[in-house]
Amino acid sequence: MIEIGRLPNERAAQALVDYLKGQEIDCQVVPAEQGVILMVTHDRDSARASIEYQRFIQNPYDEKYLKASWDNGDSSVKFDYGAPTLQLLTQFVTGAGPLTLSVICTCIVIFTAFNLGFANPIYEFLSFFGAVPGAELTDIWRLFTPSLMHFSALHIIFNLLWWWYLGGKIENKLGITPLLTLLLVAGTLPNILQYFMGGPHFGGLSGVVYGVVGYTWLMGVKRPERGIGLPPAYMGFMMLWLIFGFTDMFGLSIANGAHLGGLAIGLLQGFVDSKRRV
Repeated sequence: MIEIGRLPNERAAQALVDYLKGQEIDCQVVPAEQGVILMVTHDRDSARASIEYQRFIQNPYDEKYLKASWDNGDSSVKFDYGAPTLQLLTQFVTGAGPLTLSVICTCIVIFTAFNLGFANPIYEFLSFFGAVPGAELTDIWRLFTPSLMHFSALHIIFNLLWWWYLGGKIENKLGITPLLTLLLVAGTLPNILQYFMGGPHFGGLSGVVYGVVGYTWLMGVKRPERGIGLPPAYMGFMMLWLIFGFTDMFGLSIANGAHLGGLAIGLLQGFVDSKRRV
């Protein structure tokens, strides 16, 4: 049996399996630690099935897949996800990987403690050089840790949703290495740029978010067969938000240096990785 790709859940996979069945391609769904694996029974069908898989991930809601489920679906196949809350939790977990989820949990713990009366010690320990008295050059973690602090509910929700959506895509499709590289580089160098542009008082995962935005968009353009990409409308929204950050239109304090630096790093890493054969 030949693997042609992976999908986050069995319900999505079954739609493609039903469509391939109509194309006389025998495909089976195999459970994996994260999501499911699509396996083609016959080697002669693997090339055609891989092409159909790429088409599916680009447009999974195409009417032809719904029609295939009606025409070729097995009515004995049941999808039991339990209660709605459990279903959402399952989709949340399978839509990301260990690194993606670890960063989300870390940011939530820090934000919760920040709002339970521990704001001062947390800020003193995690903020960038120069933000508080007594910070030493040996406190090397301060280059990165401001990325883990958020100062409002809207701030953390916005950043973590993007991180889950795009970081989860990268980790599930390409593995932990490119995402870890993005996290460390886009979570560090843009902070230095932000310091010189706006001073030491800043925080948030925005630089990393713009890193995964740039990376996902460019990889989708250059290497769509890798299974990640960012719809043009989403990319357009993030670019507008980047531009609005340089205005006082919303009256918000926005880390424009981190956004710019993160985007540049994401595009650069995306360009490098798009040239790799694997």
